Amino acid sequence: MGEFTLHTTDTAPEAAKPLLEKSKKALGMIPNIHAVMAQAPTLLEGYQILHELAQKTSFNANELTVVWQTINVEHGCHYCVPAHTGIAKSMKVPDELINALRNDETLSDPKLNVLKQTVLAITRGRGHIDDDQLEAFYAAGYQQQQLLEIILILAQKVMTNYTNHVANTPVDKAFEVFAWQPK
Repeated sequence: MGEFTLHTTDTAPEAAKPLLEKSKKALGMIPNIHAVMAQAPTLLEGYQILHELAQKTSFNANELTVVWQTINVEHGCHYCVPAHTGIAKSMKVPDELINALRNDETLSDPKLNVLKQTVLAITRGRGHIDDDQLEAFYAAGYQQQQLLEIILILAQKVMTNYTNHVANTPVDKAFEVFAWQPK
């Protein structure tokens, strides 16, 4: 398998150049995952759109982190777990929650733990979820909107997690301090 190029705005296909500029403007850098995705501009564009939409869901910062990191850990993504650790810290998510997610532990907050279990059920079941898990999800105070928003975020994470698997994307220097390996 050939090595994937970490594109810059100079080396990227024409259609990806404005997308990389957008990343640089929004994030102050071009993350390596964006640099890899630039080889397929439609993938990068789709990812950017889904990432923006994920941030507009009804989930608060802790819940969004639970959804993102649960999927990242379940998929064993060496790149996204450290990246989302840094993102979670910037969103002021408590270290206790961040570490429990990275270590695939039961969450101390019962509502967040139900969210985690629901995300796992949807991810592992490829969209199939049993009635008991749905009942627990709704009993915890979540609604159909949040159930569907999990699917939106799962689609976003499949794009990055799978790209990182095939490309073996190097973790950005800014996130190396949060390095992580699947169990």
